[in-house]
Amino acid sequence: MTLFLLIFLSIYSAMHVLVFWGAHPLLKGHPALPTLTWVWMALMIFAPLLVRLSERAEYENLARALAWVSYSWMGVVFVAFSLFVLLGIWELFAAVISRLDVLSVDLSIRGGVTAFLAGVIVLGACFYGLYEANTLQIEQVRIVSDKLPADSTPIRIAQVSDMHLGLIHRDEALTPVVNRLRELRPDLLVATGDIVDAQINHLEELSSIWNQLDPPLGKFAVLGNHEYYAGLGQSIDFLKKSGFRILRNEAVAVGEVLRLAGVDDPARQGVSDDGAALSGASDRFTVFLKHRPLISDEAKGRFDLQLSGHSHRGQIFPFNLLTGLRFPMQDGLYTLEGGAHLYTSRGTGTWGPPMRIFSPPEITVIEIVSTESI
Repeated sequence: MTLFLLIFLSIYSAMHVLVFWGAHPLLKGHPALPTLTWVWMALMIFAPLLVRLSERAEYENLARALAWVSYSWMGVVFVAFSLFVLLGIWELFAAVISRLDVLSVDLSIRGGVTAFLAGVIVLGACFYGLYEANTLQIEQVRIVSDKLPADSTPIRIAQVSDMHLGLIHRDEALTPVVNRLRELRPDLLVATGDIVDAQINHLEELSSIWNQLDPPLGKFAVLGNHEYYAGLGQSIDFLKKSGFRILRNEAVAVGEVLRLAGVDDPARQGVSDDGAALSGASDRFTVFLKHRPLISDEAKGRFDLQLSGHSHRGQIFPFNLLTGLRFPMQDGLYTLEGGAHLYTSRGTGTWGPPMRIFSPPEITVIEIVSTESI
């Protein structure tokens, strides 16, 4: 944990340094603004740690206020950092051209006007991100399978993922999702991890909202990495009180034609036990719930559809370019070798900054139909 904190603080501090460099032309004319900006940035760098300390000390209101401010600022810094990286690359190019005396024209564009325009773009993008984070989309997916009898009716599975209910997201985030799910009336509801976040001992009232949903084939969930971060015991207790059956490296028969398998996220043990979750042969249509959108060797050929989340498709552009390096199948439906499928949700909530840019939140509705019915 100490190593993680050091890495986080180092990277986050470096991001602030670049943002200060980009914004400095707007600040340098004032005797106090540069110093005040550094004081604010120093506070914001350590604010995520103060949030956790306040929460653990049960100063809930202080923790929530700090979380809203510091995580929103985190989003602003990331967007500004991304923009100033481009500016920095251009300025480096301009400096090299100038030293080589290739052109007589000064290519540098850094200055007060550029910094002002960059600030307008950053603020506009962040306000849009706050808006997009609240534009819940319904993604419809259809899977055709010969494992369903010809006379069977289509099975509708609703998937939610990565809601991160906790310090920031509470009933105001959960209620619209549950209301939309009630309208969709799925046969089965699955939650593919990170439903909770941080300390959740104050979220018992959310269980009653989840319990408004009672799909005919039940509600099932698997553990994501944030269930471990929040505390495994209280995460499991919350999900059970909310009416979810948690699949922990196991498979169960659901209804007449489905088999559901679920595996714990490897956040604690370091490896995902897909083999145990998918042990035993079955002629049923197998849906594999796994938080991270990765296909292990032991799972290949042993499921028909894997449902995952975790990456949020980067959540804030252009972070998706980085998450895509680790999770190349991070958005939507993919056909795998042998005819199986993987669907990766962009997530239903947000983590950290309460904003999304070019990665809107989603509820996924997967309809499984018989080959003979089309």
